[in-house]
Amino acid sequence: MKHEILYQPSYAVVKVQLERGEAVMAESGAMVSMSPTIKIEAAVSGGGLFSALKSAAGGESMFRTTFTAERGPGEILLAPASTGDIMAIDLADRKVFCQPGAYLAGSKELKIETRGSLKGFLSGEGLFLLEVSGRGTLFVNSFGAIHEVILAPGEEYIVDTGNIVCFDSSVSYGIEKATGKSEGLGGFLKGALTSALSGEGFVCRYRGPGRICLQTRCLHGFAKSLLPFFPSKG
Repeated sequence: MKHEILYQPSYAVVKVQLERGEAVMAESGAMVSMSPTIKIEAAVSGGGLFSALKSAAGGESMFRTTFTAERGPGEILLAPASTGDIMAIDLADRKVFCQPGAYLAGSKELKIETRGSLKGFLSGEGLFLLEVSGRGTLFVNSFGAIHEVILAPGEEYIVDTGNIVCFDSSVSYGIEKATGKSEGLGGFLKGALTSALSGEGFVCRYRGPGRICLQTRCLHGFAKSLLPFFPSKG
């Protein structure tokens, strides 16, 4: 399966070239165009109703679509619903955790599971993370461009919770206030107030080794910036 990412970083699409018999699995609604040699099959995410419901709760579609070059070689163009970038990650028997909505498509052989994330829930980013593992190519999408950071063993890096796209399973992380840890109730309240006034709120502290991928824009922040332009009731 060959691929090429076009029109980066604002309006990226991925063009996947399939030989006869090859297949790619994508989020429902991701197809832009395709060759007539390709067959479409839709199935519930994870192969069962419970897995599909967890996918929906995690910000993913309840259904995923498999595109197979059944009648000869062909190509397919895939794109996310929002403007932004696409990144290809070659997995080789390792795991990657994706934030809700970051998964776009991947090799049919990849294993995709929805994992509960209490840390993500407390940060306001959602109760689930998507775990992708196996061998093959994973395509993730972002809102804005994708920035990659490689962490050495023990190296730490802080990211706003709304800007993370995905990270290697070898990277550990924790949720904290943007102002950092504080001592006592007074320190906690002061730190919470400072975080709120700064507009940062909660952040993720990541610890290597491994790779983390960030998006240069936050969809929640963008949506909030549009609110003044919508008419209000009364």
